[in-house]
Amino acid sequence: MKCLFFLLGVLQLLAAATAAYKQWIPNTNFETASNWDEGRVPCASDVVHFEKNKVVSVFVRSPHALTDMYLPLNGEFVLASGAGFAAFDGSWDPGCDSGATVRFADAEQHTWFDPTLWQALSPGRELDLSGRIFSVDEERVPCLYDDVIFQPETSFRVNVDSSRRVIHLRSISLMGQELSSPEAWAGYLRGPSAQLQFHGNGTLQVTGTSCPDKSGCACGNAADGHRICAALFRALGRQCPAVTCRSPLQPLGHCCQVCGATINLDFTPDFDLQKYRDRLVQALLSQPKYTGVRMAISKVHKAQTFLEVIPQSSTPLIQIVLIDDEAGAQTGTTAEQLAADIMDDIAQHGEALGISSGKMEVATGSTFSGQVGSHALSRITAGTVLGLLFSLLLLGGILFLHRKGKLRLPALRHPRPWDRAEDPASPAPAGDKGFDNPMFDVEPPSAVPGDEMPQEMASKDHQVFYLNPLYDASETET
Repeated sequence: MKCLFFLLGVLQLLAAATAAYKQWIPNTNFETASNWDEGRVPCASDVVHFEKNKVVSVFVRSPHALTDMYLPLNGEFVLASGAGFAAFDGSWDPGCDSGATVRFADAEQHTWFDPTLWQALSPGRELDLSGRIFSVDEERVPCLYDDVIFQPETSFRVNVDSSRRVIHLRSISLMGQELSSPEAWAGYLRGPSAQLQFHGNGTLQVTGTSCPDKSGCACGNAADGHRICAALFRALGRQCPAVTCRSPLQPLGHCCQVCGATINLDFTPDFDLQKYRDRLVQALLSQPKYTGVRMAISKVHKAQTFLEVIPQSSTPLIQIVLIDDEAGAQTGTTAEQLAADIMDDIAQHGEALGISSGKMEVATGSTFSGQVGSHALSRITAGTVLGLLFSLLLLGGILFLHRKGKLRLPALRHPRPWDRAEDPASPAPAGDKGFDNPMFDVEPPSAVPGDEMPQEMASKDHQVFYLNPLYDASETET
């Protein structure tokens, strides 16, 4: 019997792991108590009030008697079989003696990128109750290749404001029908209900295609990550839950920091995400000692930077996030143990699984976050080497431009002691005639070629002299 329950648990985990269905939670049904400001469905003696300037689509499941009702200027009632409204005849209605004015709640606040308004379903479209497989926050909202479900016999209104012009989906199911082709979805958008159900600057587009890559596909919600986190923070009281580890981790695509472990995998074309997810669930996560551990695994894109400063591009990798239910100093320790087992499995079978390398980071209640191997040192070394190469290239470029005559370098001459000690009035070479003053055009006296003079006289009379433009040239003769 224990083996049977164990097998059922594994199957449930596998079903959760393959989930690609996201179901919208809120509705605008008339019979939903939370849609009314009084927290209850209107009764016969009540006056129903819809804001006249609000756009609504309301599904009515059953007949209702009302005293009065104020309707919006733009909206619709979708009536189920036998549903409708009738005037109250004054007869006694048990539990309806208030005769209050009941107002319909504002449905404009529900946004597409609010992760708290979606729930993941298994492929059988049953609610995932295992709780062992979770998604980072960006993936809690429908991704590029997900199937979106609006529950049958429900009405809704959702704001699809987005940083993208088009939000792509694999399919959309609403009012009991599945729309899985661009043509079918375009036909629905031309109908009267679509404009009442979807509003905002974004446009939903059904593609009908699944992820074409066996290594998985990124969710595609990174551009709207700020909207997702803003909506989550509103639900959490504008701050993330407190963590007990001293140096928490920040998974890609997740709004809040976590304690536990993360593993980033580099992969080859042989990697199969679905098979590897199933392997982790069957061989490791389903073990009794890891009952309190939850896992998220998906393909993400990590931004690459030059010298960890200048953004360049993004690199796909497989991210595994592990968290546990331990508390205090034991927080994250069970997740750390599972991460170590995963790394051991990669060391033994990584090549056969299509995994080229893996990096583990850990944050527990008793240790700071750390990395397996010398990855931090490698980054520092790589930065130093790149810095030296950049400096050499810059110096080589300057020298090249100087050699080509494109760049002139300033000449710096430092005075030498022996230059200062030299006698300025010492005899000059026989051919030294001084220098010309460009502001005074006077030819300096020169020796006549061919004249000969005694060596004693040459050394006495032929000296260096300077021309002063403020005096007559004849006055310079001594």
